Amino acid sequence: MKALTHTDFNFPGQQSVYHGKVRDVYNINDELMVMVATDRISAFDVILPKGIPFKGQVLNQIAATFLDATSDIVPNWKLATPDPMVTVGLKCEGFRVEMIIRGYLTGSAWREYQNGCRELCGVKLPEGMKENQKFPTPIITPTTKADAGHDENISKEEIIAQGLVSKEDYELMEKYTYALFARGTEMAAEKGLILVDTKYEFGKKDGKVYLIDEIHTPDSSRYFYADGYQEKFEKGEPQKQLSKEFVRQWLIDHNFMGKEGQQVPKMTDEYVNSVSDRYIELYEHIVGQKFNKADDHDDLAARIEKNVTEYLNQK
Repeated sequence: MKALTHTDFNFPGQQSVYHGKVRDVYNINDELMVMVATDRISAFDVILPKGIPFKGQVLNQIAATFLDATSDIVPNWKLATPDPMVTVGLKCEGFRVEMIIRGYLTGSAWREYQNGCRELCGVKLPEGMKENQKFPTPIITPTTKADAGHDENISKEEIIAQGLVSKEDYELMEKYTYALFARGTEMAAEKGLILVDTKYEFGKKDGKVYLIDEIHTPDSSRYFYADGYQEKFEKGEPQKQLSKEFVRQWLIDHNFMGKEGQQVPKMTDEYVNSVSDRYIELYEHIVGQKFNKADDHDDLAARIEKNVTEYLNQK
């Protein structure tokens, strides 16, 4: 199985390109963004050495599904998906803040809680909580969006005081974040899943706030299976989950957490294919449809270039 780990396109009207950890974003005439979801995978802010077949298609198609399903809540950047691995949308000026919302105490928040932290991003946490316990109400724990290295936790008050986002815009993003999480939670529940936590990114165009990037994918979100959640929680057992956390856990088990001097463990073909299968499993659960693998007998990059160029030439 092939994986697309690098792109170097030259689309009509292309002004620049930004290669992110997972996505390559092409600026078209300072008006549109062509966002290519590659098969790269990152964890602990490190891009792992092998790509995951079909991961880009999974992420792109889940995000497109949820962008369409939430467009009544908040305007979003998406215009079209001319290729299974590509979304084209409006070019917005992104806010340098990620809105992370958590319904349950797990992942990095649990690791901090275990270390005695009882306030996260200005939000007070109750005493006596257990791993994977549901919060009384979801909490927003924003981070600053770093160009390189780790994103940093920050409070609402600090964001506004530092002028990263105006009070008016932040409160609108906050309102959108709660509403999007509520919709995502409902849609997950219909499929027997729990949306545990996720992140949203917002931007601005012509004075209007838009939802940008991806939403509710396994790279930006964590899901538990609803069936068995309570029993596992009461017994203190790990939850069966659909998210990238299983990759992080595999790395932790192999003594890698992105720290200096640590080596990324060897990724066998068998392991890579198992990760691909997990991504496809999440797609089928959360979207509720069979995943159709895009035709990959040709060069993936050539297919994308053809499909995107045809779309842009019609604009």
